[in-house]
Amino acid sequence: MRNLRFILLLCVMAVSSVLLAQRNAAYERYIEQYKDAAIDQMHKYHIPASITLAQALLESGAGSSYLATRANNHFGIKVGVGWTGPYIRRDDDAKGEKFRKYRNAAESYEDHSQFLLKDRYKRLFNLDPLDYKAWARGLKACGYATLPTYADRLIKIIDTYDLTQYDEDRNGLKPKRKRHSEDVKVTSIKHPVQMVNGKRCITVRQGDTWAALAKETKVSKRKLLKVNEVDESYMPPAGMNIFLEKKAKKADAQYKDYWHKVKAGESMYSVSQFYGIRVTSLYKMNFKDDTYVPISGDLLKVR
Repeated sequence: MRNLRFILLLCVMAVSSVLLAQRNAAYERYIEQYKDAAIDQMHKYHIPASITLAQALLESGAGSSYLATRANNHFGIKVGVGWTGPYIRRDDDAKGEKFRKYRNAAESYEDHSQFLLKDRYKRLFNLDPLDYKAWARGLKACGYATLPTYADRLIKIIDTYDLTQYDEDRNGLKPKRKRHSEDVKVTSIKHPVQMVNGKRCITVRQGDTWAALAKETKVSKRKLLKVNEVDESYMPPAGMNIFLEKKAKKADAQYKDYWHKVKAGESMYSVSQFYGIRVTSLYKMNFKDDTYVPISGDLLKVR
């Protein structure tokens, strides 16, 4: 009997050794570094932290990929419609595709959540937030990635590294199930304050009003209108920055010698809001007056 127990113990140890060997030290370091960022995004947007971490691990190679190291892009998100920020090129489904470039990993995590709030992925928010397998398969079904085994790879990463432990908040409470309604009612969730060009700002969401933003941010409506250089009749579209303090005269130092290439639908105002600079300064540094209307392909100096 003792010999049988000893043999069983050896078998268990052998299996454990194999499982441990399958765990990648780089993955574990990445999880330790970014688990809090994934949990924070879960609290804001009800996206399972396990899914966010698994996607980041897979897409970025635990932070070692070209996109992650050169562009702080941890989720492989391409430029797409509406992106006015910097980008880098990388071969993917096609040669020389454009991928978004961020100032830091935190921006990448935030943008990933905003990306999943699009209509294309809204059915995911009808799923149980603790059903990571359904979320993984849902992402693939919604077209997040073209890789046929994408969902299975996410599930394997979550299982291998026990990422579901992060789907509980810091008090050990399970996140409540939240439905993502037809009109994407995210206005009930507080707008996270971000730093753009050293200035505090938030991102406009569908259904926002100046009065509601003033109440939430505790910045008067009058001041919001003034620092954002608009009047009450104009409400910026979803996705645009709204600043809580006066913008700078020029863009962040990282944009030295950088020229912004105007895309279809952009205006001097939308460009100024993206970089966190005063629209009057943008006109001035480009030797333009307020009669100038940029067209697609124009180059604008931002610093």
